[in-house]
Amino acid sequence: MFKNYIQKKLEHYVVKYLEAHPDVKLVCVAGSVGKTSTKTAIATVLSQQYRVHMHEGNHNTEMSVPLAILGIDYPGQIRSPLAWWSVFRAAKLKIKSESDVDIIIQELGADRPGDIASFGRYLKADIGVITAVTPEHMENFGTLDAVATEELSLGNFSKIVVINRDDIDGRFAQMLMNPNIDTYGTSGQSEYSFVDEDFTVDGGHKGYFTNPEFQNNLHATLHVLGEHNVRPIVGAVAVAIRFTMAPEAIVRGVEAIRPIPGRMRPLKGVNGSLIIDDTYNSSPAAARMAIQTLINLPAPQHIAILGSMNELGASSQVEHEQLGRMCTPDQIDWVVTVGEQAAQYLAPAAKANGCSVKSFPDAISAGSFVHQFIEQNAIVLAKGSEGGIFVEESVKVLLHSIDDNAHLVRQTPEWLEAKSQFFSRF
Repeated sequence: MFKNYIQKKLEHYVVKYLEAHPDVKLVCVAGSVGKTSTKTAIATVLSQQYRVHMHEGNHNTEMSVPLAILGIDYPGQIRSPLAWWSVFRAAKLKIKSESDVDIIIQELGADRPGDIASFGRYLKADIGVITAVTPEHMENFGTLDAVATEELSLGNFSKIVVINRDDIDGRFAQMLMNPNIDTYGTSGQSEYSFVDEDFTVDGGHKGYFTNPEFQNNLHATLHVLGEHNVRPIVGAVAVAIRFTMAPEAIVRGVEAIRPIPGRMRPLKGVNGSLIIDDTYNSSPAAARMAIQTLINLPAPQHIAILGSMNELGASSQVEHEQLGRMCTPDQIDWVVTVGEQAAQYLAPAAKANGCSVKSFPDAISAGSFVHQFIEQNAIVLAKGSEGGIFVEESVKVLLHSIDDNAHLVRQTPEWLEAKSQFFSRF
């Protein structure tokens, strides 16, 4: 009862805030993977011309979304009526005050059916961006069609929908009731795309954006790793053009984008190696794209540290086996797994292909194992889920400098204490 009351009050204040500030535009980002990278890319580009508000964390759940939109911190004592009274007072002041923002960018998360649709009770997005429809929380959704229904429901409360055509199967298009649709991607099948003319690890992706609005294509250099990390930037360009940004401001914004911690971020490792830190989380689509990126980069030695993918339900075996079958000995020298699911399903599939495989129950042991044989100028991909996997601790063992620990995910005192207790079991 108390929680429902709080929720309805917060939603009411968001409605009142947007009514009081009609010039403030709202961009909502949903999708199975790539939400945080996409919202960050959008914010970086738009901030070249507009005042942008985006919550840095993953405030994308039912109660945290209204607070994130209003720019109010989550109270420390969530069961305290006094704490929530302070939140309500701050919300009222926000409504009455002159706006200090032009565009709000908000991520929307879905753990179970109905989560995205529930945001439509009080939100009307000027632009809704849908990043992907891939397996997620399958213990709750059951089928990919159910995932698609959920993620695409953002279109029902968005004036314009911008979708990633490369990571959303065309058969789901019938689920979109909104006729105002733009598409983006890297395959060349979308209105907004990026043509990659040259790539180096140090120099980035050099190429140009195609679009229907500008007579001349937008030439830029993108400082990210992997084609799947180019797509969020293309989505950001599509949104920026819809907001009538100047071409030179768009280019300046996309060239300022850098990988965020735990999402295909390159780090310097021991023996002159390159560590691709993709440890924030793992899902089948993201893991496949990360492995493909590893394979495509030239190096004398390729190593994949692959942690279990959580929350896949009945599809876990199939999805882990598919990743294992992607690994071949002519492309990946070592496959090192972390966690029970990866050891049970991914490792045998990779071994059947002829790969050298080693499995560990914990990430620290996996990192220590790799440290023993990593060659000069090797490339190491580190990929895994959050709960009970923590592959970032494998990366920590392999870094050239301890100073780069600060660039890893889940390094706050609270996280370090929780992980210390977790690893003490091994």
